Amino acid sequence: MYDEFRIPGTEFVEGEMLLATFVYCSRAADGVDDPEVARIVEFAQSHNRARGITGMLVYESGVFFQWVEGPVAQVQRLMTSLYADARHYDVVALDHSEERRERLYPDWEMEQVGADDLHAVLQDALATAEDQSIVAALNRILAQLASGPWVSLRQT
Repeated sequence: MYDEFRIPGTEFVEGEMLLATFVYCSRAADGVDDPEVARIVEFAQSHNRARGITGMLVYESGVFFQWVEGPVAQVQRLMTSLYADARHYDVVALDHSEERRERLYPDWEMEQVGADDLHAVLQDALATAEDQSIVAALNRILAQLASGPWVSLRQT
């Protein structure tokens, strides 16, 4: 039962730590292209290692989708930097949480990956969004996705 040292359900499991997660999508500013995204990924890889941040980035048709995880203070600093970054706008936070768990991307300081399910993820976010500015931004992001090569992704 309860004892003076532990609360049930709070036991430490090997490999788990308190991680902050930040997941967002945004629209790329004019002038952001594939070579610029490659530079962003390269910069993130070199800086995230020292900060204990891991994650993945999807970029297609002028839309970013990113998942980052790491120590709470480091992810907070990164979030501040991301919101201030002029290379994108219409930033919509899809998740910001803290929990004890294993990393989803333990060996990825930042990897650029494909975008197979991005449209469905954004549609789910739109269905649950209550803030009208977020609804408007998600609609603009989905419209931009619909105008580019990702159109075929949601038809499978």
